[in-house]
Amino acid sequence: MPVLHRDELLAAGATGRSLTAAVRYGYLTRLRNGHYCLPGTDPHLQRAVRIGGVLGCVSALESYGVFTYDSSRTHLHLDGNMARLRAPARSRTPLTRHNRAGAVLHWSSALIDPDSAERHRVGILDALYEALLCQHPWHALASIDNALHLGLVGEGEVRALFARAPQRLAYLEPLVDGRAEAGQETVLRMLVVDLGLPFELQVVFDDVGRVDILVAGCLVLEADSRQAHEGWEPHVRDRGRDLALAARGLASLRPAYQHTMHRPMLVRDAIWGLINQQAGFRLR
Repeated sequence: MPVLHRDELLAAGATGRSLTAAVRYGYLTRLRNGHYCLPGTDPHLQRAVRIGGVLGCVSALESYGVFTYDSSRTHLHLDGNMARLRAPARSRTPLTRHNRAGAVLHWSSALIDPDSAERHRVGILDALYEALLCQHPWHALASIDNALHLGLVGEGEVRALFARAPQRLAYLEPLVDGRAEAGQETVLRMLVVDLGLPFELQVVFDDVGRVDILVAGCLVLEADSRQAHEGWEPHVRDRGRDLALAARGLASLRPAYQHTMHRPMLVRDAIWGLINQQAGFRLR
């Protein structure tokens, strides 16, 4: 376990004196009364325990290996009856909105799936639910898509998720698609949905292979990431794919992750411009 209670350490053979020494010499970190971890433990987990909660929302999703748009801040789940919350930097100081070090608090009196909750994080379904309420809808959808793609949740669990969600978010449920292999792919798809254009996912061409999204039968969208394009060879391969698509009369657009996620309207306008040119569509 990344965080252990004093009683567990004592049961394993430690003594009060040895724990005090381990903390003094930096072998253990004391998070709050009776809770210890190794110094290299995830800072978000340390902050959540110091405050008095467990990892939730995007912080929990990141720990499960699920896509998150921005996990820089600590998101923690707190039971509705929690008390004696402490500032993450001072274990004896009561928590206020001014000393929480940017932590985002998610209060709830009941979990969707309490059986999947672990000692220091909520279950993945509850993490997705909190992200759905907390994040931009497209980014939350990207997390749901990714969890489904990774097999961490099933279609029944997704239905349970939206059954609990506010009605204003119900429109997202039919847009969930576990075929998306990356969060960027989901956001690209949502840009196309936002434009009202027809599209197909994961289309295979004999001389090209599989492409991420085919828009209006004439434009291929590919979700490129730095991780998959280290070195020159991947770029040569992708340019070969673009040439093969061009020979078929298809335009291709492969925006970088930074463009899709941080400047989506720039990508949206590029899609619109190419569709106008390729298919004779007119701006509304």
